[in-house]
Amino acid sequence: MKLDVINLDGGNAGTVDLGDEIFGLEPRADILHRVVRWQRNNAQAGTHKVKTRSETSYSTKKIYRQKGTGGARHGDRNAPIFRKGGIYKGPTPRSHGHELTKKFRKLGLCHALSAKAVAGELVIIDTADLAEAKTSALAKAVKNLGWKRALVIDGAQVNENFAKAARNIEGLDVLPSVGANVYDILKRDTLVLTKAGVEALEARLK
Repeated sequence: MKLDVINLDGGNAGTVDLGDEIFGLEPRADILHRVVRWQRNNAQAGTHKVKTRSETSYSTKKIYRQKGTGGARHGDRNAPIFRKGGIYKGPTPRSHGHELTKKFRKLGLCHALSAKAVAGELVIIDTADLAEAKTSALAKAVKNLGWKRALVIDGAQVNENFAKAARNIEGLDVLPSVGANVYDILKRDTLVLTKAGVEALEARLK
């Protein structure tokens, strides 16, 4: 498939051929869901923790005699049945991550890129280079281009001035091609690829 290439000032900069095996797939929600779930689960801290019966601070003294009270039999106040007692089988620190094959992760990234192309939310720019790290100039260009929540994916390296200028612009994120991932692509309204980014992604996903 062919797409027009633009400059940051909105001018025409030719066209680019995009591989149908990466940008021309019919997006599948089940594949995207599995990859996003894998990403988010791996990112989860898993530091949740509650105190068990052995960790609460009550005395371990038996609260009243075993027989003759007419009440239930209890040992100490750490029992889960009491307020501020230990929690029975509560959450403990653990990893929420699970495995997903490299082949499937690549497939998910192809479907995410194709989803943006199908939705008309894919923009190709010539380069993401700036002579000066001027946030105001870049913010003006982004506003003129109509990007509200955009992800810019460059080649192997992101231009330092562009990255600095983009740092304080709300809704604009910049990643090198190696950082391209399904979750970040799908949650943005616009995906912006540089020509170097297209080449790097095609080399990575073939």
